[in-house]
Amino acid sequence: MAGRPHAFNRFELKYLVPVEQAAGIREELAERMDPDPHSPAGGYGVWSLYYDSPGLRFYWEKIEGLKFRRKLRIRHYGDPSGVTDASPVCVEIKQRVNRVTQKRRIALSYGTARRLCDGRELIEHAPGESAFVQEVLELLVRLNLRATAITGYQREALVGTGTDTGLRVTFDRRVRGRDRDFHLGTAAPENRFTIPPHLAVMEVKVNERTPYWISDLAARRNLALVRVSKYVQSIEAFGRAPRSVFHIGGADLPAPAPTPRPPHGQPAARHPHAPVKAGAQ
Repeated sequence: MAGRPHAFNRFELKYLVPVEQAAGIREELAERMDPDPHSPAGGYGVWSLYYDSPGLRFYWEKIEGLKFRRKLRIRHYGDPSGVTDASPVCVEIKQRVNRVTQKRRIALSYGTARRLCDGRELIEHAPGESAFVQEVLELLVRLNLRATAITGYQREALVGTGTDTGLRVTFDRRVRGRDRDFHLGTAAPENRFTIPPHLAVMEVKVNERTPYWISDLAARRNLALVRVSKYVQSIEAFGRAPRSVFHIGGADLPAPAPTPRPPHGQPAARHPHAPVKAGAQ
């Protein structure tokens, strides 16, 4: 049986952050925010199976910046190695209307989600879930959607408190993907990095306006807004489409050169702008 449908709207701002700076940013955010109660120490895995048409309609809608665009995916939270047909997942439609991101999803078992999305089968559902299930089926059949790419990453999340209720900031690192073996529980999958591993994606998600202190933090740390889509990165990383001007590659943002080791017995010199506290790794 499907779970109760969930829907929410929000604005999203994305930044690319070197992983060695991410710990300092998290510590500063933690002075005003709380850890996500669902996020364990070190974060949690997020794995998504994306569906697209043979002509990659959803990919090109993103590249062309259409004011209204959608994506369909199955999402699993946690370690994918133990995923079975009984594992909980979400079937989700993520859409963009002008600058507002909207998500609608229902919770299903993985086996039921595959019957819906791969088998295009009308699954058993409650009356309140009918419109969503029918929309998923309509997209699958009309656009001939099929499994196209998998993305995965490790996420750490913080949530706003008090007047910042609704604020959420996430750090996604080790962003990987693959273009085959589309069962989420595939043993020893051939994943590869689709965003250079020395970079993390920081996302600021708000219901209305970005708090002033978030904008101030971004300015002080020279964080630049980027247009980056993990799905688009996977499509381009595996040569399914030409790399767009929004592609994030290692040549564009090379990893910092390693610090040479000091002679034995001498302390290492610290860069004047390096974070004092450890934990970036």
